[in-house]
Amino acid sequence: MTALAATSLAAGPSNAVPPLTPCALKRTDAHHSVGLDTWNTAYPRPDRQLDAVMVFLSFPDSVPRTTPTELTADHFPATSRFFERASYGKFTLRPHAVRSWLPMPSASTAYAIRRDWNSARRSAYLRDALAASDPRVDFSRYDIVYFVADPDAPGVNSDATKVVNLESPLRADGTDIRRVVTVFERHPPDRLVLAHETGHVFDLPDLYHRPPDDRGDWDTYVGDWDLMGSQFGLAPDLFAWHKWKLGWLESRQVSCVQAAGGEGTRLALEPLGASGPAVTGAAGAGGAGGAMEGAAGVAAGGGTKLAVVRTGRDSALAFEVRGRVGNDGAVCSQGVLVYRVRSEAVSGGGPIEVLDAHPDTAACPEDSVYPPLADAPVGLGESFTVPGEDVRVEVESRTVAGAWGVRISTG
Repeated sequence: MTALAATSLAAGPSNAVPPLTPCALKRTDAHHSVGLDTWNTAYPRPDRQLDAVMVFLSFPDSVPRTTPTELTADHFPATSRFFERASYGKFTLRPHAVRSWLPMPSASTAYAIRRDWNSARRSAYLRDALAASDPRVDFSRYDIVYFVADPDAPGVNSDATKVVNLESPLRADGTDIRRVVTVFERHPPDRLVLAHETGHVFDLPDLYHRPPDDRGDWDTYVGDWDLMGSQFGLAPDLFAWHKWKLGWLESRQVSCVQAAGGEGTRLALEPLGASGPAVTGAAGAGGAGGAMEGAAGVAAGGGTKLAVVRTGRDSALAFEVRGRVGNDGAVCSQGVLVYRVRSEAVSGGGPIEVLDAHPDTAACPEDSVYPPLADAPVGLGESFTVPGEDVRVEVESRTVAGAWGVRISTG
């Protein structure tokens, strides 16, 4: 068995997704490509209820100081609630926890658990974990598998928590298990860490930058603005682009902005996290010329969430509103967030990069994972020209319904 942690299963088989706008990038061979014209069927798509099993593993060199019930509560219902809000109720993650410790045959130290894990030791761990749990678990019933290690065992390293993709799947109960989430978190764990790892199960990439020798800042690509960048982010909701890929946004909620002179294209963008009913009687955006897209009175969560300008075969600019609602309740600054999308970039290689509308300032130094990007959004009354592109965004108004009036000029 060959196990590759977040490096295998790149392109894989695909299913077509519903008709997309011209600004939708094609999925490439890059691992966890953010292209979204097709869905990689090697991964479950979270557009329905999925069932996950949590298996708790103990070791002969340690007596657990916690219970499976306590460790389950470390992650649920918080993880399910995150996805419920992020998906606007379109996806439900239902956990099923084994209520007792299942003994592994070898000491925790024997597996040499670490972030960059030796593949032979990792494979031995997975084989032993499956053998220990198969008599108690019918794996054919589950879409996702979490192997949770005793956090107090001496050989357990929390940096090793990750998704392991398998070139040769494990086999149990007539089911191929192609990926496993190996959980080595402390008690209590990092905030939203299981949601981050579960994102990989749905073919989402790492958005952080791993510096050489692990020295330096990991959060320079997206800062606080997406769970796949940091589980500690002040605004950890998934980017609208990711929600489009996962099937949580419909194409009618995405505005593809074509080259337009004069007054540009005006539209109303709903905050990404909004999902409640909108208030009627919204005020129009200021300025003349060009119709505003997205009428007032449309239920929030169903209006326009994302604007996209195509900049190349494999690249685009994305515009979305981030505010203090939903998963972004602790956001540092509100406004229109602008980011670059590259479908040919691999996981960890900058497939999404936030563009800073205020490059000379920072914000929330005590709480942000990367203060230079904490004030990245374009605020009300401000404008921003994307460096290297002939694209300009102006934030002209906010409606009583909460939508933001935006004008995007290209060419």
